[in-house]
Amino acid sequence: MCKVTILALHLGYGGVEKAISSLSNILIDKYDVEIISVYKLYDKPAFYIDNRVKIKYLLDAELSPNKKELKDAIRTKNPIKILNEGLKSVKILKLKSSKMIDAIKSIDSGIVISTRIEHNKLLSKYGNDNLITIAQEHTYHNENEKYIKDLVESCKNIDYFMPVSQMMTDFYKKYFEGTKTNCIFIPHSLDCIPSEVSTLENKKIISIGRLSPEKGFDDLLDVFKIVNNQKKDWKLDIIGDGVLKDHLINKVKEYSLQDNVILHGYKDKEFINKQLSSSSIYVMASHEESFGLVLIEAQSFALPCIAFDSAKGACEIIEDKVNGYLIKDRSKKDMADKIIKLIDDIEVRRYMGMQSRENSYKYSKDNISYMWFEFLQCISSKQ
Repeated sequence: MCKVTILALHLGYGGVEKAISSLSNILIDKYDVEIISVYKLYDKPAFYIDNRVKIKYLLDAELSPNKKELKDAIRTKNPIKILNEGLKSVKILKLKSSKMIDAIKSIDSGIVISTRIEHNKLLSKYGNDNLITIAQEHTYHNENEKYIKDLVESCKNIDYFMPVSQMMTDFYKKYFEGTKTNCIFIPHSLDCIPSEVSTLENKKIISIGRLSPEKGFDDLLDVFKIVNNQKKDWKLDIIGDGVLKDHLINKVKEYSLQDNVILHGYKDKEFINKQLSSSSIYVMASHEESFGLVLIEAQSFALPCIAFDSAKGACEIIEDKVNGYLIKDRSKKDMADKIIKLIDDIEVRRYMGMQSRENSYKYSKDNISYMWFEFLQCISSKQ
């Protein structure tokens, strides 16, 4: 059985990590799959991974990133703590690189999939010539020329470059013309498509994601304040955790929305699915989004979706006025108006929900598995 090795920074919470777990669960049916993860942040991966998948951690649990501890030491001006955390940080960074180099050198055959720029570079430099190498790209470039240049340079000895969206694939193709690297697009998959969908009758709006600046939850509260002025009986569920949690809690209080906005924090898949199945509208306020798997998950429950078109990945998933709305220029008023329109017209909600559900089938595990197996079989036969 051919071996597939996936290089990961960690297996905690995040979009890249969710993609790694889903891909592993697909490939294990036909390949010997191993994940090499630099850090072990938790006793077990944050997302379900089939127990047939081998997981190898390069650093012990106590050697986890200590960025927060170093910042705290600097903030408290404690010289001993600053020294200790600084030395630990240097040790971790050196081991992080050296251990991955050793791991890559030890792979003598098969397919290797990298998921970050830093690992692309190491795979390009130290990967065995017998390997088939794939570099996945999960981050939207935001027209950042330095980032684009670094990314392309990191793939100079990579066989296949695989961005997370068709839009990103089309964008990067010109950068790889005349090189050995081929641009390929295979979308992320849903772990499953639920058998039952939302009735779209509950007065609930939902949004899921990391509570960090780029996800735009601050703007979402501004939008919901406008909605709440007209629709006092509708509620907003926000699921996720992150650095903005306290700020968002304070903003909810400032807007007197405590009875209408629930910040649930991090919740497991079972809880999320239950909330999606009992909601009627999904709203994404992200500033940027490379793909937006959460939108497809919402669509699988037949929810109409609304997002700002600045989240470019959303534009491949939401068809404006068909399965939801794309809002231009990050207009909070326009987003609020579209939410209110869906609130006022359940028939529009149901039509868009039906279209959402139909769109989600494109990302079923069966469909994406077929694409991956066809691709890997093709490239393996050429080796």
